[in-house]
Amino acid sequence: MPGNSHKNSPGSTPRYWLLKSEPNCFSIDDLAAAPDQTTFWDGVRNYQARNLMREMRVGDQALYYHSQTNPSVVGQAEIVREAYPDHTAWDPQSDHFDPRSTPDKPLWDMVDIRLVRKFSQPLPLPMLRTVTDLAGMELLRKGSRLSVQPVTESQFITILRLAKEATEATP
Repeated sequence: MPGNSHKNSPGSTPRYWLLKSEPNCFSIDDLAAAPDQTTFWDGVRNYQARNLMREMRVGDQALYYHSQTNPSVVGQAEIVREAYPDHTAWDPQSDHFDPRSTPDKPLWDMVDIRLVRKFSQPLPLPMLRTVTDLAGMELLRKGSRLSVQPVTESQFITILRLAKEATEATP
């Protein structure tokens, strides 16, 4: 894809992230139905979250989180294009329009993601709060509202283990 600037170099370790979406806005099923199960992650209008997206590299892994109704980690995605200007900020018809952002001076960025997998069972937030290995995870911090969050490798592996266990426990 155009815009890939520097993929994780061979032997380098990918970083891990959590991306929040309201399921009625863009669910994991919407991602699964997208062409090539790939889309741009647009509409981030928080400077801290934008700056975190600017740190993402092709090959980094992300947990897909549904916020709002039944908040849960519902799957895994991969970063397939690094940060580039979010054109939805320039579209007055878009819910993400920001008149301060222009093509000449873009304020906001987006990345492209591709679905890796949808978990067979969502991992609900109340259950995640009970997992000792996830203590300190940004998502579980009281008042944490960022739509893009860093995740440690250990936290990421723990979430994947929980997803596998939930699959195996389902009859």
